[in-house]
Order: sequence, then C-alpha cells, then structure tokens
Amino acid sequence: MKALCWHGKGDIRYDTVPDPKIEDPQDAIIKVTSCAICGSDLHLMDGYIPFMESGDVLGHECMGEVVEVGKETKNLKVGDRVVIPFTINCGKCDQCRRGNFSVCENSNRNASLAAKMFGHTTAGLFGYSHLTGGYAGGQAEYVRVPFADPTAIKVPKTGLTDDQLLFLSDIFPTGWQAAVHCDIQPTDVVAIWGCGPVAQFAIKSALMLGAHTVIAIDRVPERLALAKEAGAITINFDEEPVLERLNELTGGRGPDKCIEAVGMEAHAGLGAHGLMGMYDKAKSTLMLETERPVALREAIYACRPGGIVSVAGVFGGLADKIPLGAFMNKGLTMRTGQTHVKRFTDDLLRRIEEGQIDPTFVITHKLDLKDGPEAYHTFRDKKDGCIKVVLRP
Repeated sequence: MKALCWHGKGDIRYDTVPDPKIEDPQDAIIKVTSCAICGSDLHLMDGYIPFMESGDVLGHECMGEVVEVGKETKNLKVGDRVVIPFTINCGKCDQCRRGNFSVCENSNRNASLAAKMFGHTTAGLFGYSHLTGGYAGGQAEYVRVPFADPTAIKVPKTGLTDDQLLFLSDIFPTGWQAAVHCDIQPTDVVAIWGCGPVAQFAIKSALMLGAHTVIAIDRVPERLALAKEAGAITINFDEEPVLERLNELTGGRGPDKCIEAVGMEAHAGLGAHGLMGMYDKAKSTLMLETERPVALREAIYACRPGGIVSVAGVFGGLADKIPLGAFMNKGLTMRTGQTHVKRFTDDLLRRIEEGQIDPTFVITHKLDLKDGPEAYHTFRDKKDGCIKVVLRP
C-alpha cells in the first residue's frame, strides 16, 4: 500500500510499504477514506519528538471502512464506517474504566520506554514515535487498529460526510476538552493562545459551553480572521503586546480562564516575551531544552488570580523558565493531558448531527495522499492561508 513515511527531519515521503495484517485477535483493518495532517505532526517533521525511526508511517487523524476483523473483535464488522481516535485504548484497565483513555495502561507496547521518559507509561498512539508504541499511522491506504472494539468510533454510514466526521479523531475533542477543563461559567472571559485547528475548536467549544467572551491570540491573518468569524476578539501578537491588551480588554483583571493551544514550537511576539522566545529558540536549537513555552508563560502571567490554565498544546520533554512563582502565588490551577477522545465523542457526534457545529469550517486544503509530502511543508509554512489539510488515499 501507499503511505506517508518519516525518514528524518524535514524528510516526509510517499512510500510503498507492506499492507497491515491482523496481528492480534482484537485487531481490525481499516480501509482509510480520509486522513489529515495535524499540527503536532509538524513536531515530528521538525525533529522535536524523539524515538522516530526511518520509514515510520505517520498520521493520527483518520477514518474509513472496516475490511477485516480479528476473531475476538465482536462490536465491529466488515463494512462498518468508523473514525479512529489518535489514542489506542484497551477498554479494560483502571484508567480506561475511569474514562482516562489517553493514559491507558495496556496499549503502549513500549511502556517501559515511556515510563523512563514520563515516570509512568501513557497510551499507545497512532503514527507518533516509538515512545508511544511505534504504531503505524493513518496517513495511508490501510491501517491496523489494535483493541479495535474499545478504540474505534462507529459513525453513521450515510447522512454525514467524512469531512464532518473526521475531526472526531482528534482536534474537535481536543478543543472541547481544553474548554471543558476550564470549568466555564457564564461571566468568564476565556483567552486562547493560538488560532490553529485545535484552537479554532476550542473557541467554538468555549462559546458553546457558555463563555461570556473569548479572546484569541495569533499572528497569522487567515487564522485570526477565522477566529473573529467564530465570535472571538482577536489579538495579533506581532502588532500589540499581549499582556497589555488582555488587561485592557478585562479591565485590568486578566482572563478568568486561559487555554494554551500552541505547544512546543511557539513563536514570541513583542517586548520581554519576544526576548524569551529568542532564548527558547537558541536553547532548543542547541538541544538544551526541547520546548519553546512562550505561550504557556504568557498564559500563566495573564491569568486572573484563582483562574485556570488549560494546556492543549503538545509538549514532549523539558522547558526552561516556567514562572512557578506567578503560578503558585496567584493560586492558579493547571489542567492538561492528551485528549481522552472517546469520553466526548458521543456528545460531539450528537452536536454535529443536530447542526450545532459544522466541523468542516477549518478545512482549507484537500489533496490526494500522494501530495502529502508537499502538503506537510505547505502546512508547516502556512502558505496560502493553510489551516487544515485533509488527504484522500
């Protein structure tokens, strides 16, 4: 089959690889009908996530049709239409029973490696390094789904398009979880760092959950325009100091809740935080730290005392100069984690079916899988107003 494969920093190829096979009785094989490039895939392309191997199949946002099932797979049958979450869940461990699917205790087949990195293992992920199991991803014609019954999401065969359903795999639940973590109240001002695809869903989610005001921070004009269209007040951090503008918009109190939807490759804007961004870039280039936590620092400084900082952006290792003094003395709460996708998908599917949200609003580019290597670089460089790329095998 054809697939997009990682071969080193900046080197994504359209390769021919072996077809996936049933390896365990709980497996299923999915013929992929749609997949997407996620912003966190760019961390792999840029070389910031360790334990990648040449030839690894990329992608953790996909959906398609079941074409084969293992003998212990009972809930799925050939012909079922499914969305595949980026997290792999066994459905039986203590964490899965609690609904903490992204920290499943059984699905990471390299659990000892993850435990060395993080202290304990986390769930296996599709297409995201051998730190999370080394599972082949979904930017391919076919994908093997381990623990298929508890992992896959059955969706209607007709009535909704792939474009409406695909983002249940990751970015819609991720934006939703980021907003849910904020415990939003009707009077809340919610500030969101980043206006990429996850942040766009966080904006929509915060408003659906009843936030009084949402403020979105970025520098890409197309992304800021989309955030404004969704109902957010926007700040271009290349044009005005973020902290000063947030204080102006909140009467000096600061946002009640802050969402960091940027992650490890943040860029800095004006003033002192711009200098910190230069510091981070230099240290990460020399591999003296793995993150550029500019947006996280700003969120901590900006947040109103007693508020919540919700972190949806991906971080993989070590970051310097986190303002713990501000965090502790202001009595802030931080909530974070890879998304517990299946905790939310029944509710989000209902909202799509009822017309509360049309997830297709983030799609700007639709390409064939063979164009994936070029699409990665387009997405990386945000050319042509690129916000979200969907690929068709």
